[in-house]
Amino acid sequence: MTTHVYLRPVGRVSHPPDRVSAAPDKLLRLGGRDDVVFSAFEMIERHADGWTGRRVVALDEARQLATQPGPTGARIKTLLARLAEPRLPVVGKQLDRPLIMAIVNVTPDSFSDGGQHASAPSAIDHALRLDAEGADILDIGGESTRPGAPPVPLDEELRRVIPVIAGLSGKTRAKLSIDTRKAEVMRQAAAAGVQILNDVSALTHDPRSMTAAAETKLPVILMHAQGDPQTMQQDPTYADALLDVFDYLEARIEACVQAGIARERLIADPGIGFGKTTAHNLEILAGLALFHGLGVPLLLGATRKRFIGTLTGAADPQTRMPGSLAAALSGVLQGAQILRVHDVAATRQALTIWQVTMTGGSVA
Repeated sequence: MTTHVYLRPVGRVSHPPDRVSAAPDKLLRLGGRDDVVFSAFEMIERHADGWTGRRVVALDEARQLATQPGPTGARIKTLLARLAEPRLPVVGKQLDRPLIMAIVNVTPDSFSDGGQHASAPSAIDHALRLDAEGADILDIGGESTRPGAPPVPLDEELRRVIPVIAGLSGKTRAKLSIDTRKAEVMRQAAAAGVQILNDVSALTHDPRSMTAAAETKLPVILMHAQGDPQTMQQDPTYADALLDVFDYLEARIEACVQAGIARERLIADPGIGFGKTTAHNLEILAGLALFHGLGVPLLLGATRKRFIGTLTGAADPQTRMPGSLAAALSGVLQGAQILRVHDVAATRQALTIWQVTMTGGSVA
């Protein structure tokens, strides 16, 4: 018996504005966007015994399958609706182009830039530079979640991030996000002026975080991670990395909805590098469009990750910008709405060129 059905958009259409007007019934605009258009899907059927079947279907065939009675038809209908539904703005930011979320680490031990901006004045100056370079969101974090990182006490995390949030609130065009796993940090950060919650544990680390997130009424980024930072890279295993991560995020989204956090407030992040081998990361990146079937905006954070060094020999994370840009553009081609990055100016430049090539010369 089939236990689950998935649709991964394939057959991306280049120069879509012309093609959409020519054949609107044959093409699906992912998230309602004219610049990310697909003509077909890989339909994946995952059975209880572990067998997985895959075949490519055109949009009209998928629509026909969605009319069939039974759970499979209902599931395909739901997925098609989630894939096509326009995504609502995130804290006033339209999602008709990819947004750039800039990383602001107020930590001594982050894997790429630990200690560079560990004081509040330095972190504020750095965040303002990232804003000037074109960041749409500034993601402020006071606890490193690199592999092997030890947990940071609550008081220390608050000491690191609250002055930075207070120093930036009302002084930047970009929206502010807090990168934390702790309910109390979420609450105090929201009071200090952040507008987005970003939790690498998808609101599972702190038993109070679901309630805190619901009470703040802020958008929430739910990320997948297998294990915690201290254990996550100790032989991570999956039956199927792409499908397992999708199932986890779908379950977390439903849990949030049941807890009073509207689906419209949720953003999904497959968690590149968090409890995943290089092979797992590549599988997820190659199949990233699948996650649009969750029906929420999709965030990709592949910047300077270890898999780039493994594949290219770039041992120093700060030398991985070319690989980071390539991963980012791969995600954008599959419709990722938010890119979490270190190198804002370079990413903004890459996105500008991508946009003009995809739209025939217009720049938003």
